[in-house]
Amino acid sequence: MLELNLKPLRPYLAAGLMAVAATTALLPVTPAWAQSRTLPDFTDLVDQVGPSVVNIRTLEKAKAAGSGGVDEQMLEFFKRFGIPVPPNMPRTPRPDQGQPDEEQPRGVGSGFILTTDGFVMTNAHVVEGADEVIVTLTDKREFKAKIIGADKRSDVAVVKIEATGLPAVKIGDISRLRVGEWVMAIGSPFGLENTVTAGIVSAKQRDTGDYLPFIQTDVAINPGNSGGPLLNMRGEVVGINSQIYSRSGGFQGISFSIPIDEATRVAEQLRVNGKVTRGRIGVQIDQVTKDVAESIGLGKNQGALVRGVETGAPAEKAGIEAGDIITKFDGKAIDKASDLPRMVGNIKPGTKVTITVFRRGTTKDLPVTIAEVEADKPSRPVAQSKAKPPVPGPAQALGLSVSEITDEQKKELNVKGGVKVDAVDGTAARAGLREGDVIVSIANVEVAGVKSFEAALAKIDKSKNITVLVRRGELAQFVVIKPVRG
Repeated sequence: MLELNLKPLRPYLAAGLMAVAATTALLPVTPAWAQSRTLPDFTDLVDQVGPSVVNIRTLEKAKAAGSGGVDEQMLEFFKRFGIPVPPNMPRTPRPDQGQPDEEQPRGVGSGFILTTDGFVMTNAHVVEGADEVIVTLTDKREFKAKIIGADKRSDVAVVKIEATGLPAVKIGDISRLRVGEWVMAIGSPFGLENTVTAGIVSAKQRDTGDYLPFIQTDVAINPGNSGGPLLNMRGEVVGINSQIYSRSGGFQGISFSIPIDEATRVAEQLRVNGKVTRGRIGVQIDQVTKDVAESIGLGKNQGALVRGVETGAPAEKAGIEAGDIITKFDGKAIDKASDLPRMVGNIKPGTKVTITVFRRGTTKDLPVTIAEVEADKPSRPVAQSKAKPPVPGPAQALGLSVSEITDEQKKELNVKGGVKVDAVDGTAARAGLREGDVIVSIANVEVAGVKSFEAALAKIDKSKNITVLVRRGELAQFVVIKPVRG
């Protein structure tokens, strides 16, 4: 066996090892979590989910008059966001003036297959006003679809095609969706079928409507993408692409999608009943500001401020008053005002629930029976009646001149008492009080008339914020009068 004598080489080996160690120490160290993260690959997702996404074309019967139609892609934008159609908007020529009952192209959108037997989900605005709906699959098969139901409030619609063995999507768990997570959209922007775009979730619970807390993303969404699916990296649908924010009519980095849990709840009702039934209690609400919350003793700005109560509605029957702050509904805390319509809307009409309100420093639990949503009633102006001459007093220190309100005004406003603001100046005017307002409480003390108003005002510390509950027309609101600082 050959033996090596390394003793003479030891100094040189030690020097070499030290040099290697020094060089290694200078190299940048990449954390393990960073080494494992790479840009996502969407190719398998497209292969997996692509066949479940459909193109939707809508047709309408031609009008007898007119030589052309507006650009349907641009018209979708104007309709979706309530913008008047410009009179000089370019028009697409038709081969003839169009005969009555002749079907003409109306619009293009997207959708996705809910069930293997042909139920397809899309946006309500995609099929609104259509006389015929054509669904095209990725294998180029076309079907005439029947509109099962459409709900404008949530912008969800369900259509049905006569086919079996279709590739249905998988529904995701919206509670697992995280801000910053990669998502992908498939649709037909500008009529270009099977177009894939990707981005990240920018925000959740984005309030842009009464019933929907939208998912905000930076995924490129354009006209024609409406109704298509928003997918997570597991290939599950987490939303329906519905809206964009744009000043020019093109994509600008902000898109909104309907959360899939809200959409499937609506779709199930549409499939069973052809319409959506929602609960209502008959109140008009607003946010609770930080100043108001602190000054009335609520603590933090949470809940929904009741600005008005509809006559004969469940809220009035339950004893809810304008100026109340609804803090809980059916035992669930209300963080912001927009939570309340969604909570009430999801309750079946006829159900009895408990509503917790904060009123003049105390909380009350009020039982209420949910009614069904109906058409909104227009508000009525409060009758203007001659009032007694203003009474001078401590109110003038705040710049207020008040007088008694008449029995007619009490009945019109549905209040027990209050005082009418005849003139306003100084700190009260800066706080937002107006001539004609009716003050119904001050510093959490109910106002019966001028005497009780002056008595309550005399006891208030003028160096602190003063909270006034006023009725303005049929609506109530809090006004915080701040002291003048020297």
